[in-house]
Amino acid sequence: MTSPLIKLHYNPALDGLRAVAILLVLLSHAHAPMFDGAFFGVDLFFVLSGYLITSLLLKEMQATGRIDFWQFYRRRFYRLMPPLALFLLAYVLLAPHIWPDLEDVYSDALVSLLYLADYGIAFFDSPDTLLHMWSLSVEEHFYLIWPVALLWLVRRSTPATLWRAIAAIFVLGWAWRLLWVLWGQEFYEVFFRFDTRSTGLLLGALLAALVADGHPLLARMQRHLPRLMWIPLAVPLLMVFEWGDMGAMVWGLTVVELAALVVLVAVLPGQGLVYEMLSAPSLVYIGKLSYGIYLWHYPVVRWLRAEFAWPVTVVLGFVISSALAALSFYTIERWALRRRDAAPRATTPSSMHKPSSAAVRSR
Repeated sequence: MTSPLIKLHYNPALDGLRAVAILLVLLSHAHAPMFDGAFFGVDLFFVLSGYLITSLLLKEMQATGRIDFWQFYRRRFYRLMPPLALFLLAYVLLAPHIWPDLEDVYSDALVSLLYLADYGIAFFDSPDTLLHMWSLSVEEHFYLIWPVALLWLVRRSTPATLWRAIAAIFVLGWAWRLLWVLWGQEFYEVFFRFDTRSTGLLLGALLAALVADGHPLLARMQRHLPRLMWIPLAVPLLMVFEWGDMGAMVWGLTVVELAALVVLVAVLPGQGLVYEMLSAPSLVYIGKLSYGIYLWHYPVVRWLRAEFAWPVTVVLGFVISSALAALSFYTIERWALRRRDAAPRATTPSSMHKPSSAAVRSR
């Protein structure tokens, strides 16, 4: 039996948040003054991905009492792999001409294709020109592990206690990263790895559990938003001051993750100043292209910054990356999305019955 297609209500502000994240990452990689710390934009992606994926999985479990793992991984494949494969094909064809001295073109592309870039960079300094592939690997490892882990947690929790279990895992993940920092591990050996960078994804998952349960804590957070908004407003300080390895890995990442959480809480009701700002049509459009922009921007910016000053690098990097992302989006990505959503959906009287939360927990 094929599970029904589960979708979330579209919130344009989430695409706006993606746009903010990709613009920060591009500014950081272009070495724009005062934006060296803007690599924290990746953590906005992590929190958002954790929230969306967990929301989809919880909604599916509430509707069917199970997770259709085949459909989950199939849909992830069609969403992520075709644009990545197109980008890597272009990279292996063009990189030898752009960087004639580059020796690891094919191995870097293979490591990226297999989603091993996070540990490859941390321990083997590969890939280099595809350094940005690490975050895609972190998310892919989360997609592989989290559905199984979440199903196990749901079956051993109640909706009212699930968030506590996820919160405990988040704290353990934070302590695990702190432990590696205290042990004196090199910055790059901690920064790029899934096991030390999963906290943002887990924090997004925690928010999804609170939303799915309609937990009072979420309502309290929304009532106190004016006082909580200082956290996102403090993020620009992270990009100005030198925190050092300890500060960046322990406190810097945590502040950005909490800031992303606060912004998500602010926009989920679909109203308010933050929602209106992030729902600006220009930001929403950039957000829709953000995956493609992220794929293409790093080698483009790396090439440009060797030839031009940072303002030119930022402008041209954004224009070129957006154009390539749009080309990918309106061709291969649209084809892949049609394939993703074309799976037959079997409907039977039993499958159309929506079980209660008690029935879900008893399975």
